[in-house]
Formats: sequence, structure tokens, C-alpha cells
Amino acid sequence: MSTETKLRCSSCDRTYRDRWRCECGAPLDIAGQPDPEKTDRFKTDIDPHEGLWTFDAFLSENRDSRISLGEGFTPSLTAPPPWNCQFKLEYVSPTGSFKDRGATTVLSRAVGLGVEHIVEDSSGNAGAAIATYAARAGIDCTIYVPAGVKPGKVQTIERAGATVIRVEGSREAVTEECIEAVEADTGWYASHAWNPSFFEGTATLAYELACQRDWDVPDALVMPVGHGTLFLGAYRGFRALYDAGLTEKLPRLLGVQSAGYAPIASELHADVSGENDVADGIQIREPVRKDQILSAIEATNGDCIALGADAVETELELLHRHGFYVEPTSAIAPAALEPYREQGTITGDDEVVVPLTGSGLKT
Repeated sequence: MSTETKLRCSSCDRTYRDRWRCECGAPLDIAGQPDPEKTDRFKTDIDPHEGLWTFDAFLSENRDSRISLGEGFTPSLTAPPPWNCQFKLEYVSPTGSFKDRGATTVLSRAVGLGVEHIVEDSSGNAGAAIATYAARAGIDCTIYVPAGVKPGKVQTIERAGATVIRVEGSREAVTEECIEAVEADTGWYASHAWNPSFFEGTATLAYELACQRDWDVPDALVMPVGHGTLFLGAYRGFRALYDAGLTEKLPRLLGVQSAGYAPIASELHADVSGENDVADGIQIREPVRKDQILSAIEATNGDCIALGADAVETELELLHRHGFYVEPTSAIAPAALEPYREQGTITGDDEVVVPLTGSGLKT
């Protein structure tokens, strides 16, 4: 049952039944390993009609408490030139972004725990997903957003019946005000950055890709990185498949950040500079799980670079002209293909997957 799920500190190894972060201040992760009997039958028990919940061998939440809107099994298709890769169309998810993967598992855990009110801080997509799944669950919801958040994203949150609290100042100020509310015990923190259940959901991207590719793992994935929710989820998913003996390798994980908001790229490269206010969905200067992101990059022989606004705007126009109607932040990952190829990180023979993460309808 979800109420029996143990959370373990990523730093000091303390365990908890339920807590938003460890007493030492570090983020928590879900403890334990998948049931070997379930993973042995994994490949033969896949039912795409179940959405991502068909991968329950790797999920800790009980199906009896699951809150679902049919998320998962987004299309995977060969991208036309000039990309020469495979696109995973995450932007066709129920609320228009990959964040639905984490929202379904977070709200399912909340239901299992008997939570009555949740809070979250978000620049848009995560808030929309959490608010919508909270509505599905019948749980009251409050979302803290930057004062300048795009109106289309706020409308999604409000129409789901959630309370929106606008916060002036930086993205970090939004998180600080939300955490103050959590510590005042006004609600359960359904954070896409802190809540470990969110990463169980985003890990299903890896399971789906492996399934859609007949259990062949791509050579590399290129993904946007803010708090790293998709990046870390993909790493954990591919690691779980490999450890269970279901796949034969780990793909290289290649991240992309907005110039001016690039703590991971700056850690790896000395020459990171410039600004990028176009890819607004990943404007995170202090990712909660920075050390875990860096560890995932090291474990997969990956990398992370930063791109400026011009590259994203050019790529966005090109995607739209080819029928991929995504939001600006989604364009930063395919825009990184060229620099990664120029530096030799991706070669001509590599099979590469790029998730397109959010819908252009949000803008």
C-alpha cells in the first residue's frame, strides 16, 4: 500500500513514512526495489491501454488509490531532417506536458495517505498538472506561481478549481513562500522538485521508450534541465530496467539549460555565458537535486550545455513549420542536437531520442 512506502534520505540514510524533506535538509527518495516476480513478467504484461500504470512493477503506489487521466504512452516517431533523431511527443499528455507523469503518481500517493489539501510552487506546467490531478482526486489545491507567469498556464490551474497565489520576485521567492506555507502545516507538499513520487512517474518515460523500441535502448537522450524532473526520472527508469536485466545498457543523458540559469552546465564547463529568457520553464538557478543530476551525468557518460535565446527562437520556428506545435522551452532540447554533434558527443551513427515536453497551446 502507498501508506507503507518508505522514504529514504539521499544524504544521511534516515527513513520516514511521510515527510517532504529530511531533517538534515536533503531530498528524500523512495526506498526499496521492484518485486523480481513482477519484473520477470514485465515484457509480456504490457498493456498500452493502461497508460503508464501498466509499469506498476516499478511503481510503489497501489492501483487501488491511483489517480489517472490516461497519461503515458505518448507517440514516439522518427523526426524529419534536419533533426535525424526520434521525437517523443510528451506535449500530447492530458494537460499538455510531461509533468502529468509525475502528477499521477504524486496524487495517487496523496490519496493513499488521506491528504486533504496539497500545495505546490510552479512556473506553469507542474502547477497545471498537479491542480488538474488534484481535481480528479477531489483534493483541495493551492499553487504558488511567479507574478509574471503566462496567462494560459494560470487559466488551466484556476479552471481546475485550485487557488492561485502570485508571488513577486524571483522563481526562488515563489518556492520560499510555498515552503513557508508547508512548514506552517497548511498543506501537503506535492512538489515536482522535492516529492520523490514525482520521479517515479517521470521514470516511466524510460519504460515506455524501451517498450516502443522493442526493448532496445537508444544511444542518447537530449532533455531540458531545470529541476531535472524528466532528466533524473529517465536516468532512474533506465537504471531500473538495466538492474532488472531487461535491457543491456544505459543511454547517455545529455542535458540542456537556459543560459543565465545554468548551474549544471556551469559546473561542467567554464565558458558558460549569455542569457535566455525564452525557455522560461527551466529558469532554475538552484535545483534541489543538483548533486543527483551531476551523478546521473557521470554514470551515463553524459553532459549538459547551455543555449541562448536566439538558438531556441530559431528552433521553435522550425518545429512549428514542421507541425510540432510546442512551447518555447520544448525547443531547447532539439536545438542542442547541432552543438552536441559539432563537439562529437553525438555521432552520425547514434540513435538519439528527444522528448518534446510541452504544448504550444499553453502560450
